[in-house]
Amino acid sequence: MLGEAETALFQWIGLLVRPWTLIQIAIIAAAVVGSLLLGRIVERRLEGRVRAIRGQPRLLRFLALVLRRTRWIVMSLVLLAILVVMRSLTWPSRTYMVEIAASLVGAWVVISIVSRLIRNRMLARFVAVIAWIYVALRITGFLDEATLLLDSAALQLGTFRLSLLFLIQAALLLTGLLWAAVVAGNFLEQRLEKANDLTPTLRVLLGKVVKFSLVVAAGATALTALGIDITALTVFSGALGVGIGFGLQKVVSNFISGMIILLDKSIKPGDTISLGETFGWIRELRARFVSVVTRDGKEFLIPNEDFITQQVVNWSFTDTLIRLDVHFGVAYSSDPHEVRKLAIEAAKSVERVQPGPPPVCWLTGFGDSSLDFILRFWIRDPQNGLTNVRGQVLLACWDAFKAAGVSIPFPHREVIFQGPLRTEPAGSAPGAGGGPGEGGESATD
Repeated sequence: MLGEAETALFQWIGLLVRPWTLIQIAIIAAAVVGSLLLGRIVERRLEGRVRAIRGQPRLLRFLALVLRRTRWIVMSLVLLAILVVMRSLTWPSRTYMVEIAASLVGAWVVISIVSRLIRNRMLARFVAVIAWIYVALRITGFLDEATLLLDSAALQLGTFRLSLLFLIQAALLLTGLLWAAVVAGNFLEQRLEKANDLTPTLRVLLGKVVKFSLVVAAGATALTALGIDITALTVFSGALGVGIGFGLQKVVSNFISGMIILLDKSIKPGDTISLGETFGWIRELRARFVSVVTRDGKEFLIPNEDFITQQVVNWSFTDTLIRLDVHFGVAYSSDPHEVRKLAIEAAKSVERVQPGPPPVCWLTGFGDSSLDFILRFWIRDPQNGLTNVRGQVLLACWDAFKAAGVSIPFPHREVIFQGPLRTEPAGSAPGAGGGPGEGGESATD
């Protein structure tokens, strides 16, 4: 095997020392330098036109992607033009190196553009490099020799032969199939989200089931294509079961809890919920957690298990219509009947307060310094906040009370200050006015 690779290498070395080969290398070097300079000029002129495009984000993204590769595109076109001219002037055998250079540069342009379909930049670059190496080996004719070389580096594990070629093929095949499964799963999940005939929870459930099934099928297909017997993985599955029993019970619990949540439809995207001290609306249901966004913009990733084991307040489970209460007090000099009417009209003036059921106001008690009332009203958009609508209602009540002369009392406190107490000298009797010799007792007696 190594002898064949060495023979091919010596053939290439012999080819490189030929006069026409050196001439082609010089032509290629000059074409590369000229293409870099020309590509820079073309890129600058085209950049202004690309930036002038408005209202077409996809076209702009594609043109920007192509614009970054202007120098490579110009280089491939220049090499192709040189190849056409040289073949018209001399023998095709004397254009072999130029043909290879043009093919390699053209392949890199196509692969680098297509690989950007992968959103992860690092993964896209890795895929582009691997694909170009494969194409380069095929173009130069070294693919068979490289395959034999990688296959020769192997370990014999019982009846199984583990080679470097097998590892590379397994990694590429598994990565490609899993990536295709994830892309297809995301596409189908987006399609299901647009299906208005299905409930939101059913859309999420079907999307996750389809995506999970595609990933499992891709993994099984890759293993089968590599010649690995899936039934031989029973030992691994047993070890995985032990690992789940000891260390992954929380992960499995959250996954199962997520499936239960989707099946019983207790919460769904868009619901306004309260869990402990967290109040917000559900943005997304994941396999392990639920994304809850609060009014201050914070996004809490709450494990699915908490929605099963803890008390959850769903403000929009069956209906988004909810009731809010506002407490206030007025002075005893106010007419409580007039206060009720003013408070109800003030609540109705707030935009978010629903006209039906209408707001109500009741006298709840006679406080120490005020008549205590409770104002109740209904809203349909709890996801827009509760504190702000309460504040708007209280401000409307304040304006109404101020215009009608209704005063809001505040507690009165009376503080009495006393002077310091007089103290008698030590040993003197109470009421004794004089010292020794004046009828009083001495402090030393």
